[in-house]
Amino acid sequence: MSPKNTLCLWYDGTALEAAQFYAETFPDSRVGAVMRAPGDFPSGRQGDVLTVEFTVMGIPCIGLNGGPAFRQTEAFSFMVATDDQAETDRLWNAIVGNGGQESACGWCKDRWGVSWQITPRVLTDAMAGADRAAARRVFDAMMTMRRIDIAAIEAARRG
Repeated sequence: MSPKNTLCLWYDGTALEAAQFYAETFPDSRVGAVMRAPGDFPSGRQGDVLTVEFTVMGIPCIGLNGGPAFRQTEAFSFMVATDDQAETDRLWNAIVGNGGQESACGWCKDRWGVSWQITPRVLTDAMAGADRAAARRVFDAMMTMRRIDIAAIEAARRG
């Protein structure tokens, strides 16, 4: 049964490659049906991969090989909550080390331009906590980071 709501991500001919990377990298992720174009279209030919159904951490997605007209932006991102530094590092390194790029405050982009927030739970817990002075220290520490350093976040929380 098809989900009622699915994220559609636009790619320039690389939707299947991206879906395979996500399935290999993130838990509870898989590649589903691949639809090939029944005829030529503006950015492709009959038989080319047109769409790919995939799931990223339980979120249903469609990759559309729509061509070069539209690019990914930071206005959309996957936010991945991590439990420890090893998981944070593994996911960050998989994205950045596979042709992606680092950004600030736990954000990075994969090589297809999709933005990811690799966010340790300790960070969001500290920022949402009742101790507003600790939240400010954690926020200030986070603002200096690219990949989130959990030990530095915990030290900032303690003061």
